[in-house]
Amino acid sequence: MPENRLKNLFKEKRVFITGHTGFKGSWLASLLNLCGADVLGYALEPATEISHFDLLGLRKQIRHVIGDIRDLSHLTETLTDFEPDFVFHMAAQALVRPSYEDPISTFSTNILGSANLLEACRHCDSIKSLVYITSDKCYENVEWVWGYKETDKLGGRDPYSASKAAAEIVFSSYLRSFYEDRLGTGLASVRAGNVIGGGDWAVDRIIPDCIRAVQAGVPLELRSPNATRPWQHVLEPLSGYLLLAEKLYEDGLKYRGAWNFGPSTNVVKTVKEVADTLIKHLEQGEVINADAASSVHEATLLQLNCEKAHHVLGWAPRWGVEKSVEQTALWYKDYFEGKSVKEITKGQILEFFPELS
Repeated sequence: MPENRLKNLFKEKRVFITGHTGFKGSWLASLLNLCGADVLGYALEPATEISHFDLLGLRKQIRHVIGDIRDLSHLTETLTDFEPDFVFHMAAQALVRPSYEDPISTFSTNILGSANLLEACRHCDSIKSLVYITSDKCYENVEWVWGYKETDKLGGRDPYSASKAAAEIVFSSYLRSFYEDRLGTGLASVRAGNVIGGGDWAVDRIIPDCIRAVQAGVPLELRSPNATRPWQHVLEPLSGYLLLAEKLYEDGLKYRGAWNFGPSTNVVKTVKEVADTLIKHLEQGEVINADAASSVHEATLLQLNCEKAHHVLGWAPRWGVEKSVEQTALWYKDYFEGKSVKEITKGQILEFFPELS
């Protein structure tokens, strides 16, 4: 984006974010706050004892509402009273393995909760731009070697992936049923690859698992060392969401639909390669392969085709995988040295978006 474009777009605009207490949501809320937006976040309390949201002090920097997206009445009242210009829907049960342990909660949050968000937005005329975040795992993954396009078949073997595919179908239904003639509102669904970055303390994710192992002085055991994912720094997809939000705001009809945001398919790395690179930059820790195979199914190969975003939006990743892992390691090193999380995060945002300086 050209100099000051983000600030010019979002300054004093009302932005409603679901899931702002989560990993990606807290980065987005911090970024939009830096742009001068009037942000209202709607989410459950952070799911982990240590959270990026709390370390940033976002409770005092933005409007903060504790709420469950499965509560349609409360969600609708909060959103319509706020009268936002922009909406970013990020609230979700975001992990594959916990979806096996509690599939009903996963389905109710990711499907019904998403439908509630769309229903609430349907009754709010102030909204000009809605970005509805699902997942790269919404595709029926047959583990082929090329990236999935936005027109490929949706599906999902595990409950999490199935819930995200269903959330996409719900989005498509709302778009075609209620927005065909509502030309003043642009809405799109977005599917991003596996995000990494500082401030992630979720259970069962490669980066926080590695950080916990280093802190405990034990080796990191990898279940699927050869599995590949479209790894990217958290700021990469957020830059795509913000660019798309701008396009939807300017021409809602032209940019409606589904969009992929991920790294180039020729830079995909395995789980072990990412873990080894993180350990190298942390300058401590050890990676080993787990003895036992995983008890639940997890895909081993997943890539995204992002040509639509490249050609239509002019979006492209700014940091490669090596840079993304390096920045993630530096974030945690600075945190463990006692530096301010707000300043660490702001510093990385400004490095990624120098136009905000």
